[in-house]
Parts: sequence; C-alpha cells; structure tokens
Amino acid sequence: MRSKAFEALAGEFDVLIIGGGATGLGIAVDSATRGYRTALVEAGDFAQATSSRATKLVHGGVRYLASGQIHLVYEALHERAVMLRNAPHLVQALPFLLPAYTWIDLPFYGIGLKIYDLLSGKSTMGPTHILGAKSTQQRLPNIAMKGLRGSVLYHDGQFDDARLALALARTAEDHGATVLNYARVTSLVKTGGKLTGAVVKDVETGTEQTVRAKVVINATGIFVDDIREKDDPAIPKLLSVSRGTHIVVEPSFLGSDNAIMIPKTEDGRVIFAIPWGGKVVIGTTDLAATAVEMEPGHEASEIDYLIAHINPYLAMPMARKDILSVFSGLRPLVTGKSATTSKLSREHHIDVSPTGLITVAGGKWTTYRRMAQDTLDFAIRHSMLPNKPCRTREIKIHGAPATGAPESGPLHRYGTDADAIRALIAERPELAAKIDEALPFCLAEVVFSVRQEMARTVEDVLSRRMRALMTDARAAERAAPAVAAAMAEELGLGQDWVAAQVDSFRKLAATFYLP
Repeated sequence: MRSKAFEALAGEFDVLIIGGGATGLGIAVDSATRGYRTALVEAGDFAQATSSRATKLVHGGVRYLASGQIHLVYEALHERAVMLRNAPHLVQALPFLLPAYTWIDLPFYGIGLKIYDLLSGKSTMGPTHILGAKSTQQRLPNIAMKGLRGSVLYHDGQFDDARLALALARTAEDHGATVLNYARVTSLVKTGGKLTGAVVKDVETGTEQTVRAKVVINATGIFVDDIREKDDPAIPKLLSVSRGTHIVVEPSFLGSDNAIMIPKTEDGRVIFAIPWGGKVVIGTTDLAATAVEMEPGHEASEIDYLIAHINPYLAMPMARKDILSVFSGLRPLVTGKSATTSKLSREHHIDVSPTGLITVAGGKWTTYRRMAQDTLDFAIRHSMLPNKPCRTREIKIHGAPATGAPESGPLHRYGTDADAIRALIAERPELAAKIDEALPFCLAEVVFSVRQEMARTVEDVLSRRMRALMTDARAAERAAPAVAAAMAEELGLGQDWVAAQVDSFRKLAATFYLP
C-alpha cells in the first residue's frame, strides 16, 4: 500500500498539501471532495506534533468572550456542531462544572456561560444551569466542599485529536486523494519563477519523487516557516510558538464523567480537568517557546503550576507521584504585538507568496474545517483553481455511521471499522490478547493500525493510534515489545528492527512520565 501511494505521487495533481496535521488533513478532505486531484505528504506521522497534543476539547473558547472575540466564539461553536454531526464516533458532548466559592461568581459566570450557550443557537450541546453545593458534589464527588457556593453547569465538546486526524486521512483517501506519511519535502520546484511542485523523499527508503501540482499549500503547523524559507530564504518569520503542557491522572480525582473548568488563574489562563481515555487530563500551561521541536518537553514549574491550580478544587488533592503521563505541544500563533503568547491570535492566517506558495497558519482544531474551506476558497479567488463548491459541512468522516448511533464499547473510536477488528479476532483468536494488563487495547488493533492506518513505528501505534503514551506512559513502555513484535510480523521485519523500535520508544516514554 505504501509503495503504491509513493509511486502515485509521480502523477500530476491540482493540489499538493504539505503537512499532515489538523489543517493539512482538513484541506485534503475538502480538496478531494470538491473534485480536485489531491495529494498530501507529511514528513513524520499524521498529527505527530501539535495536532495530537490538544486539551481534547471541541469548543468555542469560553475565555475569548472576556476579550470580546465574539465572532471567533460564534464561528467555533457552529463548527463544533459540524464536527459532532460528521464524526460522532470521535466527538461527544461533555458536561462541565465551573465551581464557585463566592456568591458573586455564580451570577457572573452564569450570565457569561448563558451567552456562550445562546451563541451556539440550535447547535447547543445542553442547557446552562446554576447548581447548588450539594448538586455540585453529586456530580463531582471529589470537589472541595469548604466554602463552595455551587457551580455553573454548561456543555461543550470533547474529542480524540489524533484519532480524528487519522479518520481525516482515511476520509481523504476514500474520496480519491493520495495521502502519505513519512514523506518529507526536501525542496520546492519552480518553473519560470512560479511554483509547480515539490521534491518529496520517502523517509524510510530514501527514494525521491518529484510531485507536480497546480497549487502547493503549506499547512505544516509549527513548521510553516521552514517551508516558507524553502520558497524564499530571506522571508521573515510568520509564527511565534508557545508550549502547552498537560498532566494525566487516575479518574478518581474527578470521580465522575463531568469536567471542571477553572475560569481564571493569576496569569489569565483557563484550566480544565477533563475525563478522557479512561483518565483525567489537566491543562494547560502557556509559555513562550524559543525552539520549534517535535518533542518540546516540559519544565518542573509547569507541573507544579497545574497541581497548584487544581488542588484547591479537590477534596482529595493530588501530588506528583499521582501523575501517569505528561504531554506537551507547541501552539502555532500568528505573530502580533502582544507581550504574552496567551494574547496572540488563535485565528488563522492565509497568504500567497510571489511564486504561488499558499501558507495557512494559526487556528485551532475546532475550526479546522473552516480553515480548510477558507484556504481553498482563497486559491479560487486568486484564480489558482477552478471554482468548485465546498462540501465538507455534510461529509461524514471515515468511521461515522451513515445513520443511527455510533459504535459503543471498547472499540468505539474506530466507528464502523470496529467490525474489521472483530473479524481479525475471529480469524486469529490470539489477537484478542491485551498488549498490557493496564491498557484496554488488544493485538488486533496493532495489526489493523499497520494494515489500514499507515502505522510505521511503535510510537505511531502507542501514541496516536491507541493514545496509551498520553494516558499511561509506563504502561505504554511495558507494551512496546508486544507491539513491536506484532508490527514486525505484519511488516516482514526482523528482530533488529524490533529491538531498535523498543529502545527508541522506551527513550521517548521516559520523557512522558516523572522519575
């Protein structure tokens, strides 16, 4: 499958997308469903950087209300509804509680969240209510009761970011696009001073292929300036980046399926504690980052910051020893004049260079579809593509049921593909074995990820197909040998590959848990 996809790059395309994160994959789906000949290449794995390290929220952004960015909130809330409708196996409604410890907080935040609710219109995920202290405790058994006046209940969206990215890649393929990970753009091709394609290198084999395209779109997230410099080495930087760090703990620290929103910290942040993947994700920090890295790491002060801000809300406080995993990602922020990264624009930016390179930058997961639509509409307005209408508001994402409720149970994240995994187990019962006793994943999922989801490394499987690295890094580390062995059998690789993969993953996993 991979070799055929790489060979297909030798054809001529209407649109070549560089970057396989949320933005690039969204553009691939939009382009393919409009009927353009479409190719997407990603230097690493899909969603390997920022797009797999979100706070797992599909939301309008409550804090943007306070800064008066009503249009941004309105757009995101309506995009949230599209995501829920088109990918119900990966996007769900989630109740949030905003605890109040002064009487003034209840009406103050209640009114703000009611406005948030009203902005969503018919696409609301549930009504906003003010709850008393006892009702709050019933929903959050571990809430700190001393001084609690009540809470504001509202609803927002939750999703699996990396799984949605994979589903988008497969949706693009379903509609005829050529999509390839581990395919790095080494240079851009120009004819008469205009961009006509790119040279792409297969990271695994070293083979190079020249891809010809009418339009080349740079959607590489935090790496957009690298591609812009290939087009024009003297071009100024477009982005600043900030690091957001999350910690993951056992579900007992919430004690329910309700999330907590902490509305304001001393540095103007909003912090969430969210049930996700059978654990609780707490985040996020917002620190300026100087280096653009795939693995940005974290600082001890960020862990202390998150613990210090969540513990006052918990009857049973947490400590560093309770942390199962720590993950960090870099946010691509369009550079502005603000002194702090939390105030830089989360809106997206689109431009075109004199040679014809389109760059799209900024934005967030919730508005990925609109970013894609705006990017292709931009190309049409600039007479780079024939006018074809966007269809993605109505396009079901791969795995979504045509009608009825989505798949439930342990394989819910696969949607309609769950049947294929069950078929693998029926054919080979040994594949029902769990990869680790502490993890809810089986060997059949490893096989499926290689055959159908373009997984090439142990990290691909444990970090982005299964999310184990994010939810329990030590358990993921223990599972690495079993995953590597199953992958090697599928890929026809030997023990040297297995040993190298296990060693590489163990080094990575050690950066996700605390010593």
